[in-house]
Amino acid sequence: MSPRLHPDLTTADTEYGTVLLDQRDGRYWQLNPSAALIMRVLTGGGDRDRAADTLLDAFDVDRDRALRDVDAVLAELTAAGLVVS
Repeated sequence: MSPRLHPDLTTADTEYGTVLLDQRDGRYWQLNPSAALIMRVLTGGGDRDRAADTLLDAFDVDRDRALRDVDAVLAELTAAGLVVS
């Protein structure tokens, strides 16, 4: 099952990435463009490989780096309670 954003989050795209507002505690989270892209792919039903492929298309990174970035973003969003499975 793909992760999804916690239902108490509000998102807004900015020129610098995406801002998440956690309405449970009023905290804001800023995602840079690559993290925002990863979040959109994963919460849109894409898997780890799809997110890495999307990073490869958008940024000058190698596949291993893209996979590590996907894993790191998902781990951080999950640890913060911003995404749920």
